[in-house]
Amino acid sequence: MGGPRMVTVSRSGGGGGVECCCCRCCTCLHLQFLKTTPGALKIAEVVAGALCQSLLINFGLIDSGRLGASFVSFLTTVSSCLMTTSLLLACYVLSENSFRLIRSSLFETLFNAVASFLFLSASSYLAFSVIEYLLPVYKITPFYQAYPAMTSAYMFGLVLGVLHGIDAYLAYRHFRGVC
Repeated sequence: MGGPRMVTVSRSGGGGGVECCCCRCCTCLHLQFLKTTPGALKIAEVVAGALCQSLLINFGLIDSGRLGASFVSFLTTVSSCLMTTSLLLACYVLSENSFRLIRSSLFETLFNAVASFLFLSASSYLAFSVIEYLLPVYKITPFYQAYPAMTSAYMFGLVLGVLHGIDAYLAYRHFRGVC
């Protein structure tokens, strides 16, 4: 049985933080994550999701009655996926250990696969409703802003579906230890 053993744990995260003039500050931050492919994907997902949600709230609420369930399903998809992706991004930037643990679990793969499916299906449904119900109004009403805004929203939704699909594939490869 020997005495107690000393274990050294590095909390710097391999040089994390912000480089100042003569030292390194805020070593709790894992900013190197933002330079990786998963980091760039998370930033793109958050920005595109925020744009989608902004378009929906600022231009779509007025015509949500015309769009019906397609508007509600798309807004629900955007809101839930944006919140989850933002939380993951915050965890990954604040802790390198979180990135290693969460990314290597099945959660990241399943979340991105489900998000991809939801975005692709909700965007398709919204596209149908926009073309069916808002396009005729756009053709006869001057300065009608809902149609171009909702068209942009479902296009961003399709892009988000592809981004989450790529992220799901990369997360699956990381989960399997391929990369």
